[in-house]
Amino acid sequence: MRHALGIEYDGAQFLGWQRLSQPGADDDGAIQTRIEQALSFVADARIDTVCAGRTDAGVHAQCQVVHFDSDAPRDPRAWVLGTTTRLPEAISVRWCLPVAAEFHARFAARARRYRYRILNRPVRPALQRHYLTWERRPLDAEAMHRAAQALLGEHDFSAFRTVHCQAPHPRRDLQAISVRRDGDLVEIDVQANAFLHHMVRNIVGSLLPVGRGERPEAWIAELLAGRDRTLAGPTAPSTGLVFLGPLYPASWGLPTEVSLTA
Repeated sequence: MRHALGIEYDGAQFLGWQRLSQPGADDDGAIQTRIEQALSFVADARIDTVCAGRTDAGVHAQCQVVHFDSDAPRDPRAWVLGTTTRLPEAISVRWCLPVAAEFHARFAARARRYRYRILNRPVRPALQRHYLTWERRPLDAEAMHRAAQALLGEHDFSAFRTVHCQAPHPRRDLQAISVRRDGDLVEIDVQANAFLHHMVRNIVGSLLPVGRGERPEAWIAELLAGRDRTLAGPTAPSTGLVFLGPLYPASWGLPTEVSLTA
């Protein structure tokens, strides 16, 4: 039977989602390894997982979705509570649902959503410092928002792709991007069908010079058209990035937070 899990985690102490070695190996620095070890304990058999979107070291997740197969006679509550008791405090399973055998956490997703949070004030943060990036110079969030709209649509995002990216091509459909200010906090929300390696952090790193007035708003469109990563801004720190979760067609019957409304 196939199951889908909703997982949240604080990525600060981990090397990222993906295990670096083969299934079953001792690779505790990866979130995937910890999840599979806990699920395997509950199932009393080895469990392998597939996630909606791999996150990098230091990146957090509000609702990562994974699927796994198991014939163990466990109900959803047992999978949730039993697995969570075997996980470190930085990882929790929020929900579990049986799904059709055709469901695939990665390939069934129609979109992924990220949020990047910047504390914009002269003094560094003490609270929530693992979930924020600090920028002491004033940012014009409205200018950043206007500049970012040039990225909407399907484009070649080579200018915002790390050299280590293993994706077969750089084209992605960026469906929504917004930059808004709430007091000292600047939030950047991005939604796309999929993302390249470091794509969100590279976009943020290029929007920051616009926000500081060091680059004109038109610079973002120029970077996109030029497709040259070396001309774009630096990669923003991982600490401010949260994977909000994927979005699936409602027909899969998953919770509202990961389901498309139309």
